[in-house]
Amino acid sequence: MSAVAIIPARYASSRYPGKPLVEVAGVAMIRRVWAIARAARGVSRVVVATDDARIFDFVRGFGGEAVMTPESCRNGTERTQAA
Repeated sequence: MSAVAIIPARYASSRYPGKPLVEVAGVAMIRRVWAIARAARGVSRVVVATDDARIFDFVRGFGGEAVMTPESCRNGTERTQAA
């Protein structure tokens, strides 16, 4: 069995703006989450769904797959659906 993991990532969070790009022990959070999802058994593809060019460019820069989603998505569920 093969699955696609979609990680919703929003830069403009009201509680912690820019959180996906914040480094934890020298590694950006979105890259950590991407690597964990990539290592999961049965996951053949990992896609970061974002509405922000900074996140999109960062993910593509380390070789990850990213898609742009509408800013109008109200939450991670809608962002995942849009992806």
